[in-house]
Amino acid sequence: MSDFFYQKRIWITGASSGIGEALAYALAAHGAQLILSARNEAELQRVASEATDRGAKNSLVQPLDLAQHDAIPGIVDTVLKQVGKVDILINCGGISQRSLVLDTPLEVDKRLMEVNFFGTVALTKAILPSMLTHQLGHIAVVTSLTGKFGSPKRSAYAASKHALHGFFDSLRAELAHTPIRITLVCPGFVRTNVSINALTGSGRAQGTMDDATDKGLAADDAARRILRAIQNGKEEIWFGGKEVLGVYLKRFFPAYFSKVLSKAKVT
Repeated sequence: MSDFFYQKRIWITGASSGIGEALAYALAAHGAQLILSARNEAELQRVASEATDRGAKNSLVQPLDLAQHDAIPGIVDTVLKQVGKVDILINCGGISQRSLVLDTPLEVDKRLMEVNFFGTVALTKAILPSMLTHQLGHIAVVTSLTGKFGSPKRSAYAASKHALHGFFDSLRAELAHTPIRITLVCPGFVRTNVSINALTGSGRAQGTMDDATDKGLAADDAARRILRAIQNGKEEIWFGGKEVLGVYLKRFFPAYFSKVLSKAKVT
């Protein structure tokens, strides 16, 4: 794996914590050149310093707010002027949700779509012309198992992840005759701050860790699975605990799966 990622220019969004941070460290160990983006510049600097210590050939910090769509093309131009090209883009940035539909104002739904869907799409659209010019590139998108099926208190979150699948499946088909590859990554529960930062109906962060998230896979385990999928050119991967069974139940036993969801503990 180290030969595959060695000195490749890899841009990671959501790199200040969680799976994005774990990806930065895993790639650093393989001698990659990193572009690290998130909103929190101080945390990005911390991750960049650690990544350098772990073997990254270079770690460029580029603050990025995925909700600020109009700024994204300019940020991409700035990055490309500094690194020349991006070999791999890993769209990992996003926010989750913990609120019932009836308790969630439309503005909160829009916020989730603006960050998770439109922000990811805007960055991908901005970087794609360069990849086509260089006739190389791999775009990985960290969605969620909720991109395959919905679940209580995650309506807009699930909608944003379903939307990503529709968009990137379509893009993959359009790029089929080019060298550019698309990988959709669908994790289940991973032990990160995702539930702590999840939006409630008020639009504020939940501030607490869900039990299921706390018992989820370690972020570095998730990172290893993601990198393996990228190296192997996988179109889509699912991983996690028993929640992965939901994909199969939804596909083959949809009525039964609906009953399972209706009895699920709403957390």
